Formats: sequence, structure tokens, C-alpha cells
Amino acid sequence: MATSDPTKSAVVELTAAELQGPGVIFCPNPKMHLWSTHPRVFIDVASTGSGKCPYCGTEYRLKAGEKVHSSH
Repeated sequence: MATSDPTKSAVVELTAAELQGPGVIFCPNPKMHLWSTHPRVFIDVASTGSGKCPYCGTEYRLKAGEKVHSSH
């Protein structure tokens, strides 16, 4: 079981189905406490497989083996 370490940011693993629009996710995410949120930002996960929130440092990344399908 992981312990809470204030020097490390959270990592959220995603499935391709959880991405919205052109392969983005937004932060703060629905599981975060409303009282401690920051302005909503959209983070591109499709381009590199991961992205980091500039406000809270939460890293969003695709689960191993997940593929983002292009609409081309």
C-alpha cells in the first residue's frame, strides 16, 4: 500500500475511453475535493501518453497497452 508523501504528486492512470474530445483529460478531476481545486485545465494525453497539471502537478497517463484511436 502506498503511503502519502507530500513531495510527490498523484498519478492517475487512464483508459483511452476516459479521454475526451481530441485525447484530453481535465484537471481537477471529479474525484478531487471541491474545496481544494484550481481552475480547470485541459491536458493533452493522446500526443505523448501522459501529461502533467501545471497547477497541482497531478500526472495523467494512459494505462499500459492502451491505444488512442485517431478519427482520421
